[in-house]
Amino acid sequence: MNTAPTPDAQGQRSVLSALGPGLVTGAADDDPSGIGTYSQVGAQFGFSLSWAMVFAFPLLAAIQAICARIGATTGRGIATNLRRHYSPWLLRVMVLLLLVANVINLGADLGAMAAALNLLLPGSMLLYTLGFAVLSVTAEVFVPYARYAGVLKWTTLSLFAYFAVLAATPVDWLAVLRGMAIPAFRLDRDHAMGLVALLGTTISPYLFFWQAGQEVEEQRRRHLRPLYMAPRQASGELRRIRTDTLVGMGFSNLTAQAIVIATAATLHAHGVFDITSADQAAMALRPFAGDFAFALFALGIIGTGLLAVPVLAGSAAYAVSEALRWREGLDRTPREAGAFYIAIALATFAGLGINFLGINPMRALYWTAVINGLLAPPLMVVTMLIARNPRVMGHLVIARPLAALGWLATAAMTAVGLLFLLA
Repeated sequence: MNTAPTPDAQGQRSVLSALGPGLVTGAADDDPSGIGTYSQVGAQFGFSLSWAMVFAFPLLAAIQAICARIGATTGRGIATNLRRHYSPWLLRVMVLLLLVANVINLGADLGAMAAALNLLLPGSMLLYTLGFAVLSVTAEVFVPYARYAGVLKWTTLSLFAYFAVLAATPVDWLAVLRGMAIPAFRLDRDHAMGLVALLGTTISPYLFFWQAGQEVEEQRRRHLRPLYMAPRQASGELRRIRTDTLVGMGFSNLTAQAIVIATAATLHAHGVFDITSADQAAMALRPFAGDFAFALFALGIIGTGLLAVPVLAGSAAYAVSEALRWREGLDRTPREAGAFYIAIALATFAGLGINFLGINPMRALYWTAVINGLLAPPLMVVTMLIARNPRVMGHLVIARPLAALGWLATAAMTAVGLLFLLA
């Protein structure tokens, strides 16, 4: 009896095996900060800014593919390449910008997760926030990397909660298509802030360092050499990175669109234009989409937070460890890379501390996206310089079409940030 897999089964297995760092990075992009931003944009502007998500997808996919290629080609993260090939002051500034954005983002995400759990199980918000912080640090430090990477991959399924919310929501699909196809924008501060928040939560600095670092981890796990040293494996690995990144960023973009559409069709359509708290975002959906959508929305915030908090803390730890020449990597034990794991814990608990300042979680989520949008351009410029530098990338510098998309993404983020500052 012939038990060989069919060509279709082999193709499906090939695609699934290619999914890893890009899928996890894309899912982490829809963290509670992102969910809060997409909800606020949908409530405030309806479908009118949906075109921005369509515009953002190729830019996000390009910059993340470039970051992944830097890690896979050089066998080093972005901060290490900065340290080896550029000025020390540039490295310090970039790492400091990342730390500022990540700690604020961590605080906002932890607070939003606690608020979402409080909707389903009333209790102490600060105790819930502390519990999520401890759970995330414990898992990241003590769960072996191979198992941890698998857990992260499966955690991405939590994003399907938002497609279920959308399915439970009555939607004017013609209006949605108009919003996606016809750019609508006013030159005022509200629209500028909405656009920079939308793009800032989609193209976020922590994703750059995380995906590059995870590609290095993958090489170590699979006992592969950096691509500049192994040109024969470059073609297959770059093809895997392209598939992984396109699927991951596509999934992320569709989820974001689902949240914008669901909140636009319910909150905006019924005159709810401003989301001022995490519980209001879910509670406001309840009368229009029902208890099922309300519960799924709250559970989605918790699920994506459990994925995003370790990514945020991990990307900060990668950057600091690479800058200070510490041994780093989730594939190493705490004994082998103690300082790296201490950096993870410190970043997480620094974010936790923000929640003791009495800041409104949803406002923090929205402003976090704005801060990311303003900090992303300088980090993107540095990333592009690394990717086009033959001293860093050897003969595998990124090709002109990908470089053009990368520079377009950088220019777009810079223009939106300037628009916000000047509006």
